Amino acid sequence: MADSFDLIVLGGGPGGYVAAIRAAQLGMKTALVEREHLGGICLNWGCIPTKALLRSAEINHLLHTLDAYGFAVDNIRFDIGKIVKRSRTVAGQLSGGVKHLLKKNKVTVYDGRGRLAGPGKLSVTKDGKAVADLVAPHIILATGARARVAPGLEPDGKLVWTYKEAMVPPAMPKSLIVVGSGAIGSEFASFYLNLGAKVTLVEVVDRILPVEDAEISGFVQKAFVKQGMQVITGAKVQGLRKGPDTVTAIIETDVGVQEITADRLISAVGIVGNVEEIGLEGTGVVVDRTHVLIDAQCRTGEPGIYAIGDLTGAPWLAHKASHEGVICVEAIAGLHPHPLQVRNIPGCTYCRPQVASVGLTEAAAKAAGHELKVGRFPFIGNGKAIAMGEPEGLIKTIFDAKTGELLGAHMVGPEVTEMIQGYTIAKTMETTEAELMETVFPHPTISEAMHEAVLDAYGRVIHI
Repeated sequence: MADSFDLIVLGGGPGGYVAAIRAAQLGMKTALVEREHLGGICLNWGCIPTKALLRSAEINHLLHTLDAYGFAVDNIRFDIGKIVKRSRTVAGQLSGGVKHLLKKNKVTVYDGRGRLAGPGKLSVTKDGKAVADLVAPHIILATGARARVAPGLEPDGKLVWTYKEAMVPPAMPKSLIVVGSGAIGSEFASFYLNLGAKVTLVEVVDRILPVEDAEISGFVQKAFVKQGMQVITGAKVQGLRKGPDTVTAIIETDVGVQEITADRLISAVGIVGNVEEIGLEGTGVVVDRTHVLIDAQCRTGEPGIYAIGDLTGAPWLAHKASHEGVICVEAIAGLHPHPLQVRNIPGCTYCRPQVASVGLTEAAAKAAGHELKVGRFPFIGNGKAIAMGEPEGLIKTIFDAKTGELLGAHMVGPEVTEMIQGYTIAKTMETTEAELMETVFPHPTISEAMHEAVLDAYGRVIHI
């Protein structure tokens, strides 16, 4: 006999488990199927454990700059094994927390692989053996994504790493090549650099962090180079040559071909959706370049089948997946939720310096035909940033000159990932420059720079 539910969620990541809990809150009998880790890649092998690693790297950097704050410490050292162990402990704690939340909300969890088995049906197996047959009028696919494997950069677990191997190094490499300068690549490059490795960051386009505003990308690249990182843009890795314990990357640029040898290489060249082996064959679900196509309420082309999160494409962000999960479930329940506004989704990169943004870049805003007012404020003009010893940073705001609409905000510097939500709320509420300028910001805080960046766009900046 099949187990009957109102809703089945396939995948227990930040999209899937949130969708399951929201469904339970709305009175639905809900099942969640997860093949590996509750919390998904984000909690177990992504967002959370990498932030724990980056915190350790940040502390290492601070310990080596204590003289600027009046302290003297000798014989500073770290244990990479303990750093990795702390990261895994943090991930384990939170994964256990997700399990508790699902139990608290009476979500039935199945440990195994799920596969569509006909209209309203999903079969669950574990190690090739049947676990359960489930039926429900609504099934949400939340299977996430995995690292893309580029030809010639196939990971081997020893010399060529994905993010997983990079997160649990058995020993600290002395040198490292990172291919791909998106959020994942830049964070790992920053982590290893701040623990003392010699790092080379390679990017195929003409600048690092290519989804960010060009001015912010340039700021980060200069900061990386100042910290000692080698950055090569407009570069293509032609191939690899492996030695017993080193790897050599053959890199082609406009000025010729060069070879760089390092202990390890991290491939961070994008992700692909997990669309295989979940039973999409013969359904109306449309897959485009490994991602499932959905409408504004997360419905696929197959009645009763929905998809959320990384499986549906960019932006590949945990908070986007969670919000989609809520929208999807509330739509199923007939609550008429607002569609997701992609331009109001903030993006954060936790390298040093941190990067955060929401909305259109300056180039994108111009391309969309807007007449612009652009404001900038450097952290060197902010008292709190100077007192913290963190004066390197920039906040940039972009407004529509005719309407005052906040089109985009872009930030680089200490703790900007915590501050971007201010601009995100402003965009969600359709705030204009007038409300932002009339808002009182607390002093002394770094957030005052957000206010000044708005004032600068309208010729009213005070402290620069």
